[in-house]
Amino acid sequence: MSKTETHHFQAEIQQLLDIVIHSLYTDKEIFVRELISNSTDACEKLRFNQSSGQPVYQSEIAPGIAVTTDDKAGTITITDTGLGMTHGELVENLGTIAHSGTKAFLKQLSEEKKPDVGLIGQFGVGFYSAFMVAKKVTVLSRSFAPDETGWQWISEGMGGYELAPAADLPRGTKITLELKDDAKDFAQENTVERIIQRYSSFVPFPIELNTKRLNTVQAIWARNKNEIKEEEYNEFYTFIGHDHDQPLFRLHFSADAPLAIQSLLFVPQRNFETLGMGRIESEVNLYCRKILIQAKAKGLFPEWLRFLKGVVDSEDLPLNISRETMQDTTLMQKLNKVLTSRFLKFLDEQSGKDAAAYEKFYHEYQRFLKEGIVTDFTHKEALGKLLRYESSALDKGKLTSLADYVTRMAGEQKDIYCLLAANREAAEASPYFEVFKERKFEVLFLYDAWDEFVMEHLHTFDGKPLKLAEKAELNLSAKKESALSEDASKSLAQWLKETLGDKVGEVRASQRLVESPAVVVDADKFMTANMRRMMKAMKQDGPDLPPAKQDLEINPAHPIMARLDAMRQKDTALAGSVAEQILDNARVAAGLLEDPRAMLTRLNSLLEKVLTKD
Repeated sequence: MSKTETHHFQAEIQQLLDIVIHSLYTDKEIFVRELISNSTDACEKLRFNQSSGQPVYQSEIAPGIAVTTDDKAGTITITDTGLGMTHGELVENLGTIAHSGTKAFLKQLSEEKKPDVGLIGQFGVGFYSAFMVAKKVTVLSRSFAPDETGWQWISEGMGGYELAPAADLPRGTKITLELKDDAKDFAQENTVERIIQRYSSFVPFPIELNTKRLNTVQAIWARNKNEIKEEEYNEFYTFIGHDHDQPLFRLHFSADAPLAIQSLLFVPQRNFETLGMGRIESEVNLYCRKILIQAKAKGLFPEWLRFLKGVVDSEDLPLNISRETMQDTTLMQKLNKVLTSRFLKFLDEQSGKDAAAYEKFYHEYQRFLKEGIVTDFTHKEALGKLLRYESSALDKGKLTSLADYVTRMAGEQKDIYCLLAANREAAEASPYFEVFKERKFEVLFLYDAWDEFVMEHLHTFDGKPLKLAEKAELNLSAKKESALSEDASKSLAQWLKETLGDKVGEVRASQRLVESPAVVVDADKFMTANMRRMMKAMKQDGPDLPPAKQDLEINPAHPIMARLDAMRQKDTALAGSVAEQILDNARVAAGLLEDPRAMLTRLNSLLEKVLTKD
């Protein structure tokens, strides 16, 4: 039998050990994930060799992983019945880095402390994470090859390791860590069970902790979806989503390009943010080959998709990587773009397949989609397809898409028109709606105050500008017979401006009114009344917005205007009060009157005069 061999670590390994122990991993518990991941790889490789017909030592022993803890001895041992290693493989895998450019890579790591995660993954750094918690690491390994023998590898991580023959070993690898004094907690069964359940619940080989099987839930996202039963999907959702209701939507997909992805995403039945639970966090976990990389992965999806639950598994991710390092990588940005685009495509498909189910989703989650339009330029167009609104062309309660609206547009119509109102009744009674009703132009009714921002950011759809009704420059199709001549209308408008003074901007005859006597139009082309209200509501201690000033448009065909013109010749004071009331009535119709007390006092005075008049 050969004597014990003493080996020195390759210089780069010593540097790498120092970086792994002191810089690379933030959480020491990661070492459990890394060693189980290595064991999983060894079991996968064994299964591949068996399936390819290669002879395997102890072929009757199934691949699996066993973890034992000994709190008295202060040790943790991880054993697998996988591929095992030969003498040469132990030296190559645990003592050297066979990769060109290693020194330059390590120099960059030590100087910038910004690990290139792609390279780290190639080096199998995970094994060395053991030295974060261990003062001594012992590896016993016996290769699957029938004519090989067993070997023992021992190191205290300080310059080198010893390698000696070890007789009568079973196939696979056994790693024992003698824990440092400040890491003895990892010899506690409950601590290790928590870590394994967190990171390795979906490893495809049995994991036993002190003879107790831990991983009992399958990684069904890696299976063919045609083989998965509905109840299996629901059970898995309950497990990962912590929600006993069935999901509203489920998307199970895989892709090979531009990244290798297996993903299973769920939309919960309810929007938890509307249940008084505050702002929710994304509950999509990121895996690499069924090993957890990042729970509730930040950056995997945009913020406006934070209602999703599920898993994303990508083989293109380097496994040996700390969660903090993961957040801003190019890979994450690619994943984000691919996953988001695929989910939006899925929603668009669902809206066509099952309109009722999609409308239920839209009722719960429309605010998230709108947040996406306002904050995410990349996906703005795809999100625009998902919007739904009531329309003047459809019955109350029925919703339409922007795409369907475009198909119904009249030949001479160039814009998509929208009207912000509290409800359908208010929209249909709005003076801003009158010209569209007369012209038979369809109008989308917007009941959410945020919809104005949404339309401003979306700006166009299918090449058609989106226009708010109050800002649309649209005239009646035919000039109405007026109670006032053109000159009389101009004269009345001038008198109203003089009477109302700074309360209005311009006063002019309207070309858009049918039944209303007057309407206010915001003089600011970029700031509507609703936008002012919302900005005022959001304002904390910032400067006040400059006072709003609206133009007043009067309807010369309305009897009130004809009588007001006659009254101003006889009773200037009463006509002035009526003029102020007309302005306030128009403000009420526009939702602009914040304090009605002055209006009510004036209105009572006018009523008194009407009632006492002979």
